[in-house]
Amino acid sequence: MRYYDHIIDTVGNTPLVKLNSVNKGIKGTILVKVEYLNPGNSMKDRIGLKMIEDAEKAGILKPGGTVIEGTSGNTGMGLALTAIAKGYKCIFTVSDKQSQEKIDILRALGAEVIVCPTNVSPEDPRSYYSVAKRKNEEIENSFYPNQYDNKSNQQAHYETTAPEIWRDTEGKVTHYVAGVGTGGSMCGTSRYLKEQNPDIVTVGVDSYGSIFKKLKETGIFDEKEVYPYLTEGIGEDILPENVNMDLIDHFVKVTDKDSAIMTRRLAREEGLFVGWSCGSAVFGALEYAKENLKEDDVMVIILPDHGTRYLGKIYNDNWMKDHGFLEREFATAGDIIQSKNGQSKLLVIDEDMKVGEAVKMMNKEGISQLPVSDKKKEHIVGSLIDSRTLSKLIDNPSLKDMPVKDVMDSPFTFVAMNNTVDVLSSLINKDNPALLVRDEKQDVHIITQQDLLMALAK
Repeated sequence: MRYYDHIIDTVGNTPLVKLNSVNKGIKGTILVKVEYLNPGNSMKDRIGLKMIEDAEKAGILKPGGTVIEGTSGNTGMGLALTAIAKGYKCIFTVSDKQSQEKIDILRALGAEVIVCPTNVSPEDPRSYYSVAKRKNEEIENSFYPNQYDNKSNQQAHYETTAPEIWRDTEGKVTHYVAGVGTGGSMCGTSRYLKEQNPDIVTVGVDSYGSIFKKLKETGIFDEKEVYPYLTEGIGEDILPENVNMDLIDHFVKVTDKDSAIMTRRLAREEGLFVGWSCGSAVFGALEYAKENLKEDDVMVIILPDHGTRYLGKIYNDNWMKDHGFLEREFATAGDIIQSKNGQSKLLVIDEDMKVGEAVKMMNKEGISQLPVSDKKKEHIVGSLIDSRTLSKLIDNPSLKDMPVKDVMDSPFTFVAMNNTVDVLSSLINKDNPALLVRDEKQDVHIITQQDLLMALAK
């Protein structure tokens, strides 16, 4: 029989998954490390286990003790799972910006949860930092892990997350990207990877309203940079001891809105039902990759947690609308056809038509591309594009008397009526300058780049 003695024995060894959609047009191989496949659905399971076991070894935490921590939710879950396995009680303080789902999950695991105000300074006695410290002082045989300054946080990723990435990429990783909150996953992983290969580039993702990016670039802790933001799990208004700026080569800042929209895209386009800070990490990584990644590069992005923590927020359309985050509602292919009042019906040429005649027709109709059908006009078999045809005629003027099928290019791509403009625009390029769509009557229409521009301008 093959089984584990306890659920905490399943922590770690999460897979790398290749991105295929949200990174279109960006060079290199972009992989995400799917940490929601840990038993508590987040990478914080790793540090919860490590911090408690290290506290036991040091004699700080004794049988029957209480674990007290300030958490954005996920660290509490990791600590709670380990506490259940080892027989400890748990008290967690959280800020009131955390999702209700996180609070409910912690309580479901038997923890006491104290909700504290967000918009107070860390030193304020009401802050979730201060309340956790005070509870630790008041309760005998209690352990305050303090993930922000506890080096076991960083060490957990040094010992597990980073070696897994190095092993699974066969040492080919060139870039590592993570959101920076406590600094554990960013700096613990970076430290190990840079020991294996000092040329690996590490990129930290920060929120607007957080101190990290400016601190890295100027060395100044600017309190004016600190203001409320909604994204959970990344950014700070303090400098945790686990954040080592020497291990972070670059920072990218990401807005709440861009993070939320990318999170929803990861679910819809990649099948990755992830949490809010995962969208931050991917958006920031792709912004960096657009200008810096080369074809042979391998970028690994850590995705910290699962989407179930955010069902009432970013996966709720009403919440997204209330915060002005809902993605733009683009027109569809069907809308474009309807707006053209029948003018998008297809002009098709036969594959046996002479090239010279086809060019004259294009000139007369004022169009730059034509679909080509077979002799029976049953199937679209190719396309004729003015710029390419011109190049071919310059090289060989006698082609004007040849049939179109001898010079035609591949047929234009067919798309669905409900495809939106943002999707359609990603399919139009120099190799495919137009799209075809069949309506309910099976009539074929053409959509050009100009049509998309007109739809976006409305």
